[in-house]
Amino acid sequence: MTHPDPSLVAAAADILAARRRSGSAGPRLPAACRPSDADTALAVQDAVMAILAADTGAWKCGTPAEGRVVAAPVHAGSVFHASPCAVADSGGRVRIEPELAFVLARDLPPRDLPYAPADVDAAIGGARLALELIRSRYDDPATVPFPEHLADGLLNQGLFLGPEIDLALARAAAAFPIEVRAEGEETVSMKGRHPDGNPLLPLYWLAEFLRRRGRGLRAGEAVITGSYVPSFEVPAGREITLCFGDLGTLAIRFNAP
Repeated sequence: MTHPDPSLVAAAADILAARRRSGSAGPRLPAACRPSDADTALAVQDAVMAILAADTGAWKCGTPAEGRVVAAPVHAGSVFHASPCAVADSGGRVRIEPELAFVLARDLPPRDLPYAPADVDAAIGGARLALELIRSRYDDPATVPFPEHLADGLLNQGLFLGPEIDLALARAAAAFPIEVRAEGEETVSMKGRHPDGNPLLPLYWLAEFLRRRGRGLRAGEAVITGSYVPSFEVPAGREITLCFGDLGTLAIRFNAP
């Protein structure tokens, strides 16, 4: 682990927290406070949470690729359980990613002993259909390097937790068809596939990653582990139904906050 510069972390967190409060986006962080490594970016995540007095309600994660750490807390106030769901939209559209969420029934606290997959399996209490709500705090996210996205929570705006589904089916859900029906628009069909094949692999990684950093996961937290298709937009203010193959169906309406 590196030791982040506290002044850099504080300056970056002030900017990103203000944008979260206002639901706005802006240019890249000033050069003097741009995180360039994962440890600094993760420290900015924590500082944003502290400024907003936010608790962690869920996590998003993915297995590391190309040396990139893929882990971000989802603010508890941005975890939604009922429709309509009030989120900031862009031009009347909301960007989403269909995922599965694994909900913990037991804590996975910091400890000396590493977490084996069986330990994590034993802590999972259920699974739900879910939508990650995507929105960057940067005007032009395509031009922003990964550490700055990591500092900003990896484009996470929130998480909608849909109906509970069969846990055994969720554990084995490597792929399934996804159908999206939005009021007033044509039905869209997609072939969904988990980026790791096994949707539990990122959760196993996250539990051990947090343990090594002296942190843990708590009972009641939901963990999403990767989108089954690339993110796409749906209209705000209309009824939307997503069918996750044989796993179940999620209905949602997004309204402006």
